[in-house]
Amino acid sequence: MEPRISMLTLGVTDLEASTRFYRDGLGLPEYESEGDVTFFETAGAWLALYPRTALAEDATVCADGDGFRGMSIAHNVESKRDVDTVLEEASGAGATIRKPARDTDWGGYSGYFADLDGFLWEVAWNPDMDLTG
Repeated sequence: MEPRISMLTLGVTDLEASTRFYRDGLGLPEYESEGDVTFFETAGAWLALYPRTALAEDATVCADGDGFRGMSIAHNVESKRDVDTVLEEASGAGATIRKPARDTDWGGYSGYFADLDGFLWEVAWNPDMDLTG
């Protein structure tokens, strides 16, 4: 297998609200959304929003799961200040700050927010590895 992540699809409870959160609140560029799916083109990978029940049905799993999903999505930025800015933008768009930004034990700076469906996003600055390209 060639190592590549090309798309992350989030199963959301309210497609319209989640689309507004990511498009209007976080400023992600929406790309030709059709019917019951919204696509956002980002540097390196695509983000898709799809109704939670339909995504579970497609994967043939139960849609009733909740709580910690055992994963987070990382958004890496160029500076500590950028971490604070993105967390403020997310909060202003309706996200819940789960961990305010702070210095990390690995030498960086990061914080976490949860989107409207509870998906965890880490916003991080890593001084030793450029993950912003």
